[in-house]
Amino acid sequence: MLYLSLYINQNKADYYRLSQAVRTDGVWEEWLIYMLDGIEQTAFQMTRLVHRIRDLMLDHKVRLRRQLPRIYSQDLLNNMFSHPYSKIAFVDRDLGVSRITATRYLDELMRIGLMRKLKIGRESYYMKTALLDLLGNVPGRLDARPSTDGRAGSRAGGVIPPRPPPCRRTS
Repeated sequence: MLYLSLYINQNKADYYRLSQAVRTDGVWEEWLIYMLDGIEQTAFQMTRLVHRIRDLMLDHKVRLRRQLPRIYSQDLLNNMFSHPYSKIAFVDRDLGVSRITATRYLDELMRIGLMRKLKIGRESYYMKTALLDLLGNVPGRLDARPSTDGRAGSRAGGVIPPRPPPCRRTS
């Protein structure tokens, strides 16, 4: 997946200047070069991210086989990397196990440090900390320069959005 809008948002002034030149003067070449550069930089960044996720998945596979051989399965590993967090319902549905077994699996994954439990209201979320760290540490600027708009790079679009403030009744 290419997230080209990140490149465009980080280079807005160039985007608007070049788009205006296309509209007013019919100058396409510089705009096309700009877009191709964005595609190239975004593809490079995403390729690096995919390789890092693959390496993390392999590391987790080795850890699971060594530390939790009784519960290890490729399905469990795949479930761990399908989303940056999990819930008991996801594991019991995806692995076809009982709720009790799903809870035990998640508790074991927490015990060896592959997940962290976060309780929000009555719901428990099991955060895949290493995967979240990887996704959250994708440089905000594709060329690794600091952002000039004060935003926190990829967290501006964020993996996990902040919780909205509680609704207050006005009546």
